Amino acid sequence: MNYYSISNPAIKADFKEATLYGQAPDGGLFFPEYIPLWEADFINNLDRYNKTEIGFKIMHPYVGNTIPDTRLMKIIEETLDFEFPLKKINEQIHCMELFHGPTLAFKDLGARFLSRCMGYFAKGEKRKTVVLVATSGDTGGAVADAFYQVPGTEVVILYPSGKVSAVQEKQLTGLGGNIHALEVMGDFDDCQRLVKKAFLDEDLKKNILLTSSNSINISRWLSQQIYYVLAYAQWKESEKPGIAVPSGNFGNLCAGLVAKKSGLPVEHFIAACNSNRVFTSYIQAGIFLPAASKKTVSNAMDVGNPSNFARIIELYQGDHAEIQKDINSDSISDAETVAAIQEVYQQHQVQLDPHTAVAYAALKNWLSDKPEKKGIILGTAHPIKFPEVVEKALLAPIDIPGHVLDLLLRTKLSHPIEPDYVTFKKTFQQLVGQ
Repeated sequence: MNYYSISNPAIKADFKEATLYGQAPDGGLFFPEYIPLWEADFINNLDRYNKTEIGFKIMHPYVGNTIPDTRLMKIIEETLDFEFPLKKINEQIHCMELFHGPTLAFKDLGARFLSRCMGYFAKGEKRKTVVLVATSGDTGGAVADAFYQVPGTEVVILYPSGKVSAVQEKQLTGLGGNIHALEVMGDFDDCQRLVKKAFLDEDLKKNILLTSSNSINISRWLSQQIYYVLAYAQWKESEKPGIAVPSGNFGNLCAGLVAKKSGLPVEHFIAACNSNRVFTSYIQAGIFLPAASKKTVSNAMDVGNPSNFARIIELYQGDHAEIQKDINSDSISDAETVAAIQEVYQQHQVQLDPHTAVAYAALKNWLSDKPEKKGIILGTAHPIKFPEVVEKALLAPIDIPGHVLDLLLRTKLSHPIEPDYVTFKKTFQQLVGQ
């Protein structure tokens, strides 16, 4: 399997090169040269396979011969070393809980897969590998945990000051060592802009191998297909599910769409957005107009110019009508998000974090005129990561997992910077020893 740059298809790379470099040399996103098709026997008989076997079956075509099969199997086993339960909320809606990993967020899977692949590849590199990532919340913590003390790597994380939760901030600032957090006095789009500019800066990359662990990296993006299949393996209903995906930078949704192209039985996808509705507007009108991000209670989805939009367009060859056949999008306000948190707790004694609540509200809206349909929401984070929002909505405390109590006692280690490139570059070079 090779990958090409969406911006210039003449630029190609194998899985190793695409993983290590993150973005193509022209700044474009890598995209697989074809989408593998799964055999009907595999998808119709998932109960014959364990998690590791399912993950290996999905990822092997993408990895090819860049990692030996035995090593890839071990990487998958370590990546999936926690539970992914599908739980029923009501007669129409189930929740795929993706927050049972070490940082209580869906991004643990992709970050763990990426770090283990990169650790394998980095052994043959003479240069120091530096992972540069922008986060709107959960990515930073998942990447920090996955790469902490990985030999030969340094991690630099940019996050928007005052726009992540207390738990999220401690997860990405509380480790130290090879993990460096830059607290940007701006929003997520500022962080993402600085990262994209850094990857085009040849001076910055002279003596290091600079790579990314955002969902722009194919290892993180494509591995997220696995939990869609794990959800379907637990789906006991006769009809295909609609799936509502909390959507910010759109790597998660795009992974689900790739899985559908490979043969995953899905009735429809619902891109569940908060008040940052650029994709919702695109689905409705066919025009994509990036906008400044707005701060909401579902902060990890506060993205006004989602990177993976380009991959969705590529997957459907720019055909808006075909995109509409597979996806609709709903924009959920903060008031509706809070109301969903309250409804699910009062009626079903289930606590949702704000992002999962956005998905619940969007799926409920989609199902409102389809009483015969059923669906799945992706539970992307544990409620404890957003206690201010959830406890205020419920007027009730959240049970705090033991390791989170330890986390909150960590010392915050961050480097505040203004959102300008000169300041960023100077700080970055000091941190990685350039």
